Amino acid sequence: MRLLYSLLINTVMPMLHIVALFNKKMKLFVQGRTSVFSTLQEKITPADKVIWFHAASLGEYEQGLPVMEKMRMLYPSHKILVTFFSPSGYEIRKNTSAADVVVYLPMDTLKNAKKFLKLAHPDIAFFIKYEFWPNYLFELKKANVPTYLISGLFRPNQVFFKWYGSLYRKAFKSFNHFFVQYESSKQLISSIGFNNVTVSGDTRYDRVSRILEQDNHLPFIEDFTNGKTTVIFGSSWPKDEEMFMGFINKQPDTKFIIAPHTFGESHMESLRQNITKPIVFFTEKEGKNLKDYDVLVIDTIGLLTKIYSYADVAYVGGGFGTSGLHNILEPAAYGVPVVIGPNHKKFPEAKQLTDAGGCIVVHNQTETEAVLSRLTTEENYRNTTGRNAGDFVQRNRGAVYTILKHIQHEHSL
Repeated sequence: MRLLYSLLINTVMPMLHIVALFNKKMKLFVQGRTSVFSTLQEKITPADKVIWFHAASLGEYEQGLPVMEKMRMLYPSHKILVTFFSPSGYEIRKNTSAADVVVYLPMDTLKNAKKFLKLAHPDIAFFIKYEFWPNYLFELKKANVPTYLISGLFRPNQVFFKWYGSLYRKAFKSFNHFFVQYESSKQLISSIGFNNVTVSGDTRYDRVSRILEQDNHLPFIEDFTNGKTTVIFGSSWPKDEEMFMGFINKQPDTKFIIAPHTFGESHMESLRQNITKPIVFFTEKEGKNLKDYDVLVIDTIGLLTKIYSYADVAYVGGGFGTSGLHNILEPAAYGVPVVIGPNHKKFPEAKQLTDAGGCIVVHNQTETEAVLSRLTTEENYRNTTGRNAGDFVQRNRGAVYTILKHIQHEHSL
């Protein structure tokens, strides 16, 4: 089975180079891997002690970050190595100060795995959430590197629980321990013979709780909001915007901030054409009196987390269409009521936050407008929903402590 898997990976690799000729994201995916080994050779010496974190993309990185930061504090003499599989994670966090070395993870061939581990020689390895690469895991086991899964999430339809998932089940023996988010995940992984499992919760709650302690001051947002009720549409896609655009155009005496997930030229022009209220873009704001505008479009990255601190209401995108729900915990951490679309089944925190009374699910434009209208006009309802959201985040903290307590008990790095 491992031979067949490796053959498949080696067959796919040349095809990716062809796709890269026509696809910008795939081009980054392919080209970004060409310098991995030279980067490792340059930045990691044989004498270095290394802690390795692997994240599929940006969301997994954010889940691993609080553990990463704690490991940095506990083991300051170690270098932190972060690998990404996806360009959407690497391109945004390649210069993060949380790590000493950030690279793409080379494709999971036996040759790559051996070479990567020889150059990186980690003292301990962390895989985040649910991305597993058999050749890397087998080689980690062979090298006796303690390996952990953090914020693990398992579902019954995953290959690991099928008759044809034997390769992954064997690879799972490489893990010293599985730290999973929910009891259901523990039961699933236990059903295939693994009892080295702890329900630690989701490290994202620890992560988002800390944003309350940072400096979230943004003078230009204060100038824009001017003390008025403010609705923030975070990480929105065109399908989300179809649901709330009408509300923006007819809601009086309210400020709106849109932080789209993508801001290509055609998308930005569409927003400009479809919004009838005075609108200003972040990249065009200099020299303008922002309080004179009703809609602010954030056509840049890296500000949304702080912007949520100014929200009275937050709509989080991705729940319409198939793109996937974005981070609802950041606005919730600030005690802001959250509104989302119906496609959130793969995000257990969405159901839990909804059950806790801090999130409201809408299914169409009519519902979206009705819910946003109630939240912006009924202060008691808005405050109660927001308080429920903030309390929910605080109740779910503690995953990082559980993970590190266990690891420190088992290993001395």
